[in-house]
This record gives sequence, structure tokens and C-alpha cells, in this order.
Amino acid sequence: MTIPRTLLIVDDEPGIRRSLGESLSEEGYAVLKAERGEQVLQLLEDSEGEGLDLVLLDVWLPGIDGLETLKRAKQLRPGLPIVMISGHGNIDTAMQATKFGAFDFLEKPIDLDRLLLVVRNALNQGRLEQENQRLASEVDGERFLMAESPAMKRLLSDVQLVAATEGRVLLTGENGSGKEEIARLIHSLGPRKGAPFIEVNCAAIPEELIESELFGHVKGAFTGAVRDQKGKFREASGGTLFLDEVGDMSLKTQAKVLRALQEGRIEPVGGGGALEVDVRVIAATNKDLGEEIKAGRFREDLYFRLAVVPLRVPPLRERSEELLLLAEAFIARLARKYGRPAKRLGPDAKDALLRHDWPGNVRELKNLMERAVILSRGADLTARDLGPLAARHIAEPDPFSFPEFASLREAREWFEGVYIQRELKVQSGNMTRAAERLGLDRSNLYKRLKALGIEGRDS
Repeated sequence: MTIPRTLLIVDDEPGIRRSLGESLSEEGYAVLKAERGEQVLQLLEDSEGEGLDLVLLDVWLPGIDGLETLKRAKQLRPGLPIVMISGHGNIDTAMQATKFGAFDFLEKPIDLDRLLLVVRNALNQGRLEQENQRLASEVDGERFLMAESPAMKRLLSDVQLVAATEGRVLLTGENGSGKEEIARLIHSLGPRKGAPFIEVNCAAIPEELIESELFGHVKGAFTGAVRDQKGKFREASGGTLFLDEVGDMSLKTQAKVLRALQEGRIEPVGGGGALEVDVRVIAATNKDLGEEIKAGRFREDLYFRLAVVPLRVPPLRERSEELLLLAEAFIARLARKYGRPAKRLGPDAKDALLRHDWPGNVRELKNLMERAVILSRGADLTARDLGPLAARHIAEPDPFSFPEFASLREAREWFEGVYIQRELKVQSGNMTRAAERLGLDRSNLYKRLKALGIEGRDS
């Protein structure tokens, strides 16, 4: 069965509760009823209130009135949409309700079409607010992409094509290469962009808890299950479920995920009956699933379910065109985050970054830039600010380690060629930027390269 949205009708008039409840039930909503504000607050404080999606709340109630109930309810569940209803409404009451966080204000007698429209809009707004809160909780500047390299341009071109569909995607790539960022981009460009994006790190959840995390559980299903839990499949219903490190799932969990994908249904741990779910699944792994299948650690049938569209996220060492741009972007954002003056990479720091092979990819680069921004003292980040990284790649220069030359002129030309080639490497082959750094016109730089027998062209 499809999971219904749960609405709570709060009114002290039995006839209103009955008529509204019947109308909303006919539209497929699950309806709860209450006649006092105290009941609403108790429900929200208990675990049963976690599944509540919207409240229709009368202004005039015995005991705690509707406006006070609204105010307290918003403190308990800030993202819960609440629609106020009243037979004695006035502008002041409506304005006060809006101030306390009410989504809308309806006057009795309630027009059914108007009610249904407001309910749909409130539920949609509630989902958007939940997603916005989820995104806002992420550290500013953690997630962004650049596409200067051929490898990333090809990937993002494929992302544009697949995002518009409902096809399942399997992202492969090394740790820290940006698989989650690509998954979020696919979601944000697709037809489900207004719905939740729910992430599950399959490697971070203990084996005994992952089924509950994915499919939910009912109260009392196991020791510690003190309340019902929806599970990530239900939280993502209507949106996207991102299964990160899917290669680390046990075979038992793989079988249940396969069944959920085949049937579009899940069953919470502890029973309660099968529930239909509507999710787009994007999976990611840093493992070679072909080898995992051969070793008997990953189900081949699940692989083909997940890999309708397989996409490889290239490692940072294959994206040298973006390396320094990403580093500069991280530096700018981190300087703002820590309230530091603007900083930039010095030539020796750039050289050290370009020499490194980046086993930790973009995540390693971000962490290194954070350390450098925190510990550096000058406006230019130097190789010394890169700490252990620089030590791995930069030895003290030997002032006498150069070839033998027949003349000073030949030595000058050799040094000039080495110096220009290093600057071109630092600038990722960009002739315009290299010319600026060398203090030359772009045309003069081409002439010097030709005279020195060095091939030069813009990247």
C-alpha cells in the first residue's frame, strides 16, 4: 500500500472533526483527531507524533487556546506545517497566527476545494523546509564542482542526460573524489529536485542496525526500539535515496534491498505489513564490484539493478586542470569561514600541489587547504605551509646541480627554459596567466618558447 500523509484535525466541535475527517480520508490522507490543545502538545512530545505531517488547528479551544498551542507546537516541531481554522476570524488573529508560524488561516465554513489546495501546498512546503534544513546543516563551502578537465566535462555531460530521467545510477570512484556531490547534482537537476535527498553511508552503520536504518522498525522490534522509526526508504519517498559505499553491504542486506527495488515495497523490522515506496536510488562505491561479485561478496542481480547508468567519477590526479582552481576556491571560502585575510598560493606551494598524486582526492585537498589557512602567517601560502605534503616533494635545492654549459649565454637560455616550463605547469598550461606571472606579453611568450624550442599552447 502507498504510505499516506498523516493529518491531525484539532477542533472542539465533533461535527467539524467528523466532516473534515471524512473529506480528507476520501482524498487518501490518514486522519487523526483531537479536541484540545493539550492533546496536540502531548502527541508532539511522544514518539507517535514523529509521523505527523500537518495539523489543522482551531483557534478557539477549551484550555490552551489555538494560538498558544500553535506557538508551543512550533517550538517542539519547527518544520511541522500548521493551518489555523476559525469561525470567528479577524485580521489581528490571522496576523498573530502568521507571526507564530502558521502556514495559512482558513475561516469557517471551510470550502473543501480551498482546504485541499492549502493542505497540498502546506505538505509540499513542509518537505521543502525539511530539505532546506538538511542542506543548511552542511558546512558552507563543502560541496561544489568544477569542470575544467576533459574527464569532468564528459562526466557532467552524462549527468545532464541522466538527471532528467528516473534511471538508477551507480557512481564509482576513489574515496574523496566527489561521488556524493555528483549524486546531489543529479538529484537537483532531475524531476524530484523539490523532494528529499536522503543519504545512507552503508559502511558507517553496524550490520545489526542497517536494516532498521534502511527499512525502519516498529516499536518493540528489538532491544532499544522504544519508538517506531520510518527508515531511510520512507524518508526519501518521492525523492532520492543515496546509498553511499554500497559495496560494504552484507549479502543479507543486499537481498532485502534487491527485493525493495524489484517490488517497490519495504517491510519494517518487526513487521507491520509491506509499504509501497517511491524513490530514485543512486548508489556509490569505491570498490570494484566486478571483483566483489567474483569473490562472492556482492550480488550480481543487485549490481544490474543499481547500475542502469554506471558513471565513473575521475580522481583528482586526472583533473590537473582543476587542481589549482579548486585549491584557490577552498582557500577563499575557508578564509571567510575563519575570518582570515584573503590568501593566495605562492609559486612553490603550487609546484608542491602539482607534484602530489592525491590519494585522498578532493577531500584531501580541502583538508590540506584548511590546515594551511589556519596555520599560515602571510598573505601567500608557501610550501612550508603545506607541512608534510611539501616535505614529501620538495627537497632543499642544490645551487650547483645543473648541466655543464659552453657559455654563460647557453646557461641563461637553459635556466630561462626551465623557469618558463615550470610556470606553465603551475598555470596548468594557460598561456595568458603564465605570461602575466612572467611579466611578458602573451605574444612575446610565444616567441620565447619558439626560440627556446619549447612547444606551447593553451590548455
